[in-house]
Amino acid sequence: MGLVADDVGPALAREQFLLDGTAGKGVRDLILGSWERSRSLGLSPDGCELPYTQDLDLDGRLVLAAGPVLDRLQARFAGTNMNVSLADARGAVLQRRFGDPSLVRRLDPIQSVPGFVFAEKYGGTNGIGLALAERRLINVYGAEHFAERSQSNACSAIPIRDPLNGCIEGVLCFGYPRTDADVALDVVISRAAEAIERRLLDQSSARERALLQAYFDIDRRVPAGERQPDRLDTGSLDWRDRLVLEEKATELISSAQRAAVEVPLPSGRRIALVSRPVISASGVEGVVVEAVLPTEHQRLAVTAESAMPPGFVAQQALSNAVPLRGRPPAPAPVAGPSATGPGQAAGGLVMVGEPGVGRFAVAARRRLELLSEASTRIGTTLDVTRTAQELAEMAVPRLADYVTIDLPEAVLRGDEPADPAKDLHRTVVHGIRDDCPFYPVGERVHLQPTTPQLRCLTGGRTVLEPDLRTAPGWISQSRVNAQRILAHNVHSLIAVPLLARGIALGIASFYRSRDPSPFGDDDRSLAQELATRAAICIDNARRYTREHSMVLALQHSLLPQGFPEQNAVEVAHRYLPAESGVGGDWFDVIPLSGTRVALVVGDVVGHGLHAAATMGRLRTAARNFAELDLPPDEVLTHLDNLVGRLDREECGDAPFSGITGIIGATCLYVIYDPTSQQCTMARAGHCPPALVRPDGTVVFPDLPAGPPLGLGGLPFETAEFALPEGSQLVLYTDGLVEDRDRDFDTAMEELRRALAHPGRPPEETCQAVVEAVMPEHPSDDIALLVARTHALDPHRIATWDLPADPALVSSVRAAVTRRLADWGLEEIGFSVELLLSELVTNAVRYGTGPVQVRLLYDRTLICEVADGSSTAPHLRHAATTDEGGRGLFLVAQLSQAWGTRYTAGGKVIWAECPLEMSAGGPEAVELAFDDIPAI
Repeated sequence: MGLVADDVGPALAREQFLLDGTAGKGVRDLILGSWERSRSLGLSPDGCELPYTQDLDLDGRLVLAAGPVLDRLQARFAGTNMNVSLADARGAVLQRRFGDPSLVRRLDPIQSVPGFVFAEKYGGTNGIGLALAERRLINVYGAEHFAERSQSNACSAIPIRDPLNGCIEGVLCFGYPRTDADVALDVVISRAAEAIERRLLDQSSARERALLQAYFDIDRRVPAGERQPDRLDTGSLDWRDRLVLEEKATELISSAQRAAVEVPLPSGRRIALVSRPVISASGVEGVVVEAVLPTEHQRLAVTAESAMPPGFVAQQALSNAVPLRGRPPAPAPVAGPSATGPGQAAGGLVMVGEPGVGRFAVAARRRLELLSEASTRIGTTLDVTRTAQELAEMAVPRLADYVTIDLPEAVLRGDEPADPAKDLHRTVVHGIRDDCPFYPVGERVHLQPTTPQLRCLTGGRTVLEPDLRTAPGWISQSRVNAQRILAHNVHSLIAVPLLARGIALGIASFYRSRDPSPFGDDDRSLAQELATRAAICIDNARRYTREHSMVLALQHSLLPQGFPEQNAVEVAHRYLPAESGVGGDWFDVIPLSGTRVALVVGDVVGHGLHAAATMGRLRTAARNFAELDLPPDEVLTHLDNLVGRLDREECGDAPFSGITGIIGATCLYVIYDPTSQQCTMARAGHCPPALVRPDGTVVFPDLPAGPPLGLGGLPFETAEFALPEGSQLVLYTDGLVEDRDRDFDTAMEELRRALAHPGRPPEETCQAVVEAVMPEHPSDDIALLVARTHALDPHRIATWDLPADPALVSSVRAAVTRRLADWGLEEIGFSVELLLSELVTNAVRYGTGPVQVRLLYDRTLICEVADGSSTAPHLRHAATTDEGGRGLFLVAQLSQAWGTRYTAGGKVIWAECPLEMSAGGPEAVELAFDDIPAI
């Protein structure tokens, strides 16, 4: 055996741990967890006193099975310092074997005499105790032992399980000097444990053979005239029929009672199974199950009180009754022609076994059924919390009586947790009762390092605590709360980490209360399998949540965050994403010149990031086209060309490359003018708007539909409507009225009824439409925009029609001054006069008549000069020697915004002036003119 390096790391870590309770990276998590549990138990490294017990089963099945194996190990390690020990499930040593017999005289009694209990709660970190606590093969070297007396030793220990039920029967442990450690010992001890487990199985097989022999002995004692046929005719029974018979026979054996049941087979036939107790010569109690098949002339009628004589078949070969490893005995093979006479029933032996073995088989089948059902019931949604709840609902009550699930806040948000042990939140509490005092849902959970939950999370493995009453790590979390939980008869725990792609996503804790027996390794394996399947679904839901949140954040950032101030309409809106994901619906409110406003609603076909990004492009483009003061049909034409170009650019020259462009987009564009109360609109394949008159009358205007954006080739048409003040314009996307479970006409009628309420504010209208018309489970996102119209007071509008005569400019200035005085705007009179002089002069000199001047008194003072020319002026830098070219520069300096819009008869040049002058008054404006070259 090879030498290993001196364990300086664990030694220093142990000293540090004993000093302040912390340890560095020089110690394994497995050992550190045991140290923490030992310290929480109040153990002292120099005072770990092991209890001695004489209550040992030295003639039990474990000792009988292990005896020959221990003898072979003693022969293999002859002449070495190897100490081989066998302990029971309590940790009490039953037998010892020594490679060097003289070790018996040199070793302390606790290392050489059977009867000392090495459970972790007495001896701290040691091979036997840690193997029982961790329930797997472990190695402990030198300073990793908690007790001072074991610092120079090393040990390897492995649990020994009953092959039929998976329960730990005992522990096999190798003790040796620290310098003799060798990885090959893990192979030796594992094979030795397997040999002991096989011998335990052989003992079960011998008991089954004894039961079968007792059945045959009874058969021979039955008089010849009362014996029934001994061969079962299976010619008409396929494998499905045999499987059903075997499962039902297993249940009858597990019941351990005399019974008779009628079993319908998949083939359509019916068979009676009769079970009765039987006792072997050595006192082994079991159950034998026989089958009765009726002939075609005999009707099957069997009751539970049937007292049919035993011995339906002749003696079968005993070897046929030996069960496979971990399974109950298979049905004895029977074949051949029936030996029954006319009208008699055929029969045959189906199974023989002990009730305990039958229970194990039934439990194994139910575990498989639970896993099969879990594959269809866990992960039905892409919601993290709901998926965790489904795991708990699957486990209660078929595996556990209570389930709690703790997830980090990052997982609930959809992110990948940086440290899953921090910021844990109780996400699910589910059980047979609601009054068990677990941490409530939503509470932040702070776990102590010694708790099974944190040990499973940091170690990445399932932790089983068979008895919570003696689990100091679990109790140390909160002694008061632990006592309250124990008072509800909760006594056993399985803590499972939720692992997916190597990432710990949380903890699932399974508790048992009604069944007095503790959880076993089979239960632990089942809980781990359920948790693994759920973890994958939770990870999928987490990643979906993250991506959905990212797309939703992107879309919200692309939608209006607020509307600009304007007096033309009062607006309310709603955006409701679809259940299946984020779509491409959008809306906007865009102020235009002359106190007008544009209302836009659009829809990009599809869901996800691509639809959201495309929506952002179209909304930005629509805003830019609106800034050009184009009519609705021209805006849609520009959007149509843009969508076509984007589609060609994204698809490129490879239409079959898998890259999809913009599948489709619709849009409704509306312009409302509060000075004339006229509404102009056009649509590109979009739903028509709803117009609600002030009296509550609802109409859907006959607006030309137009093709969806991106098709090209067809013109868009506009329509004009007069809207009295207080009317409401309702714009929406098709997700509001189109639903697979509802007729379109029905949805439109519901919308009409929801809108037919006069005098209601837009916000209330939005809410009423959402509540009355929105589908219960929307498959498409919904955008809703409600605008109540206002009219600009005619007294705040001043208009002058002028011929194209430069001599009339001074008269216009005088008229404007008087009107500004009437409005109380004398302070800005100088700037407005100067600005209008430039605009009117420009129209007279370069435009065509007639010329119209209009002032609009709204949030700003808007000056408009219209003429019959379509030639647009351009702002330019005039040279020093130029006589003109500075008028528009002066307009730009005096106004906060200016521009040109085209009409059917020419153009309008407009400028907006703030209602308050900057500090300094007109004099400051005059001084600013000095900056203009050659004014």
